Amino acid sequence: MSFFPAWSNRPPLRRIFIKNLILQARIGVYDFEQETTQRLQINISVGVIEDKGIGIDDLARTVSYEDITNQVKTIVSHTHFHLVETLAETIIETILEDKRIHVARVTLEKLDIIPEAQGVGVEIERWNKKIVFS
Repeated sequence: MSFFPAWSNRPPLRRIFIKNLILQARIGVYDFEQETTQRLQINISVGVIEDKGIGIDDLARTVSYEDITNQVKTIVSHTHFHLVETLAETIIETILEDKRIHVARVTLEKLDIIPEAQGVGVEIERWNKKIVFS
């Protein structure tokens, strides 16, 4: 599953990503998960339309990965979620509020739940409903 297909009628996208962001999260339905935080690994990719190629070397022409990171930190630190799916949806809805972002993918992994696995979790991809492609 990729939102960067090789041949598409959609405009070209610039991919901005945050890789392996590790945060302490209050997440889970079991009693032991509600008593403490647990490590959560977050990966985010967003697609922003490539308007004019290289253009001016100016932060205003792109989406800031620092802003996205800060939004995610705020969401994770202020709420307890029962499901990683709910947290992923909350993160992606917040990201897609930026009208420059046309598509986003969020992967969440609980790192310490199943000893035999590096991580367990969910990955979702959503397109900005306010964007119309011809």
